[in-house]
Amino acid sequence: MDYINLGRSGLKVSRLCLGCMTYGTSQWREWVLNEDESRPFFRRAVELGINFFDTADMYSLGMSEEVTGRALRELLPRDEMVVATKVYHPMGEKPNQRGLSRKHIMESIDGSLRRLGMDYVDLYQIHRWDSETPLEETLEALHDVVKAGKALYIGASSMYAWQFTKALYLADLHGWTRFATMQNHYNLVYREEDREMNPLCRSEGVGIIPWSPLARGFLAGNRTRNKGGETARAKTDDFAHYMYYQDNDFETLDRVIELAGRLGKSPAQIALAWMLHKPGISSPIIGSSKLYQLDELVAALDIKLSDEDVTFLEAPYKPHPVLGHS
Repeated sequence: MDYINLGRSGLKVSRLCLGCMTYGTSQWREWVLNEDESRPFFRRAVELGINFFDTADMYSLGMSEEVTGRALRELLPRDEMVVATKVYHPMGEKPNQRGLSRKHIMESIDGSLRRLGMDYVDLYQIHRWDSETPLEETLEALHDVVKAGKALYIGASSMYAWQFTKALYLADLHGWTRFATMQNHYNLVYREEDREMNPLCRSEGVGIIPWSPLARGFLAGNRTRNKGGETARAKTDDFAHYMYYQDNDFETLDRVIELAGRLGKSPAQIALAWMLHKPGISSPIIGSSKLYQLDELVAALDIKLSDEDVTFLEAPYKPHPVLGHS
């Protein structure tokens, strides 16, 4: 396993981050693994050298944090793991149980720490942009979370580049804690982030930790044009059906499959290797619901693509509508 500084920070993270949305309770999503099924994935990830784990309060409505916390506490000392979680999405039906108000942030960090069974998280992220709360209120609350020792770094997720620029500017203006990371939607079939967000992050020293580097399994090659597939997630993931499945998405996938055949690799490995070749990418967030997938994706770290390979993979791409901000 390779390790890299998370953006311009001094924090060292594994070159791949294990996304924990898959681990929690199947009562939340049909394809989610329950706790006993999840434990082998954390164990194997640690064996492979992964030290970076990403979850969110809304995954399985808190159960993902509980499962993640219990598994990691059994496997690693606290100073050997890097744990990230998120705040924004509804955690109840009441009006203050969502968003990025000071009230919700302060209550949510305590709830996340309680479920994780930890005194602090390494990275606390805003899951989405909150247009109903003044940005200054959100940023000052996050700064206070850091100063209270409940989070070491803060991060953001999918938003427009102008919004992120404003957040960085206000933090600098007021002397508040700056966002260290951007967790954005980015992969071979959705590259709109290359227009503004990714160059902004490189310029500002912000670590890029893309979500869905395999397009929710699309780039693994197990999806069909009629929005079907072999797995439970392929058949029931309406969010993926909304974001992918354009004709040129399948043209890109055909090239991934072709190059994988030429190099003797899997399509998933080729798609991830492409991302790891892109400048500014710190640690893509991978998901795994089958143990072999972890070994397969970690092996992608050793794949070297030529400039010609990258051009071949990227050539079919056509502009997409902005996806993943809501």
